[in-house]
Amino acid sequence: MRKVRRRVVREKVVQALYAHEISGDPVDHVVRYNLADLEKNKDAHEFARKLVATTVEHHAVIDGIIKGKVTNWDISRIAVLDKLILRMAICELLYFKEIPAKVSMDEAIELAKLFSTERSGQFVNGVLDAVLEDLKASGGLAKEGRGLWDGSDASREHESGQAKDSAG
Repeated sequence: MRKVRRRVVREKVVQALYAHEISGDPVDHVVRYNLADLEKNKDAHEFARKLVATTVEHHAVIDGIIKGKVTNWDISRIAVLDKLILRMAICELLYFKEIPAKVSMDEAIELAKLFSTERSGQFVNGVLDAVLEDLKASGGLAKEGRGLWDGSDASREHESGQAKDSAG
């Protein structure tokens, strides 16, 4: 079985989130139809399904975080795709401990450039930088797993499992 790159999986996730946002269809329906071509790879499909479901489940909390970072904007004025990409990336930051923050952010920026406007990459980068800074300062960012140590003592504690995730 061929491995599917996470970038491709995230592209499918953005498409599924868009379908859910526009249609209002239940998550299971959106997943079934928008992620069908990932079913041949169990790991890719499961990651995509979990990312869609978790993003939708926590969208109110995530939107509150976004609102706090775009104080001069009404969240309804943010381009739909930018908002969905921000939701997905913030979801990864909060609820997917095994994914390094830098990976989530870099992927979101590239997806914004691919799917949205010319300036979306900069916008998404700015919002996510501010969110990440707040999460680090509040202790709400706890990542676990290989390749997550950045040289700081706090990262070493996270890497060794001594620090616990307060974000859930």
